[in-house]
Amino acid sequence: MSVLFGENEVFENEGVDMGSINHSLTQAKLTCLLGTDERFTVLTELSLDISKYDFSKYGIKAKEEVKPDVCMYSNDIGFQKFDIVRMTEMPLLVIEILSPSQGPKELKDKIRVYFDLGVKSCWLVIPDAQLISVYTKQGDFTNFDMRDNEVVDEVMDIHLPVQKIFGKKHKKGSSSK
Repeated sequence: MSVLFGENEVFENEGVDMGSINHSLTQAKLTCLLGTDERFTVLTELSLDISKYDFSKYGIKAKEEVKPDVCMYSNDIGFQKFDIVRMTEMPLLVIEILSPSQGPKELKDKIRVYFDLGVKSCWLVIPDAQLISVYTKQGDFTNFDMRDNEVVDEVMDIHLPVQKIFGKKHKKGSSSK
């Protein structure tokens, strides 16, 4: 099922049934962890303009925009006097998080698009498997999971503790009233 927003067709099922706990929590944790790095500005659900490109060769139905879960720009991106609805400048890093309503192939197709657009690094995150695949170029990736100490993106010089992304919070005692 494709969804139309105005005149813009988006990826199949994009924006539909995306609000799972694991997806949302993973997106929030990654945004917070990456947001502490002063080299970058981290944004969520930002529309990237692809209207000048034809990605039909990848089976991509979107004609106007793609919207990654998380993307990262250099730190010179900030609040705009006149807001930008669709970015023409591509981010340095894009993160796609698999939701229960998506298949991995759909997100891998999007990663191919991002590299063609000039994105330097792409992450595919699968919350239920507690897995992050860091793509440094088309088809070249490294997997990280809870057996690893950290997720390492050598292209972006990013090191994030895996436990802080997928680890559970532990209650520090409970109060009885």
